[in-house]
Amino acid sequence: MLLSKVSVAKCALTKSISALGAMGMRMKHTLPDLPYDYNALEPYISADIMKLHHSKHHQTYVNNLNVAEEKLAEAMEKKDVNKIIQLQAAIRFNGGGHLNHSIFWETLSPQGGGEPQDGALKDLILEEFVTFDALKKALTEASVGVQGSGWGWLGYDKAAHSLRVVTCANQDPLLATTGLYPLFGIDVWEHAYYLQYKNVRPDYVNAIWHIIDWKSVTERFKAAL
Repeated sequence: MLLSKVSVAKCALTKSISALGAMGMRMKHTLPDLPYDYNALEPYISADIMKLHHSKHHQTYVNNLNVAEEKLAEAMEKKDVNKIIQLQAAIRFNGGGHLNHSIFWETLSPQGGGEPQDGALKDLILEEFVTFDALKKALTEASVGVQGSGWGWLGYDKAAHSLRVVTCANQDPLLATTGLYPLFGIDVWEHAYYLQYKNVRPDYVNAIWHIIDWKSVTERFKAAL
């Protein structure tokens, strides 16, 4: 009987370890598929840029985030506080890169452009900015004006029920950095546009307005509500 109980316990432990291992594998971050082909956003963003940006840059953020989280788990197990603190920068940078780009891809579309046609988002835009063109001007100027690398964002302030145009440096994620829910972001790192637009960032930012997927942005706004 005792042997049987030991065997059952060992079996249960083995299953638990296997389950934890499988869970760890499932929890690894992966590169999201694009909802369109690499050439689908031309002429506004070239296929070469999209392929490089998605399959190389975003993939690197994903890879580095997974490595950093594995090291963090080891450091936490060892109660190595210095290592835990040291890893925060890598997690912030690569985690932000993964989050930001995942939003970026899903809020662009070959059928994008224009402006929200109806609903609560359009009403709030008009309430906050008076006209859609005023919002466009504010976000364009903010994005173009980012010093170095970063993002221009249209964010939603849940507490105030208001929209805000803000910028974040490098790959700082909007929600974790400002508390604003990210609706749409414009990536103004040079890797997002240099192959096509060289150093003329304003041309790239203006081109983005032709491929913004307002349906997706509106769904994000509804989720935030």
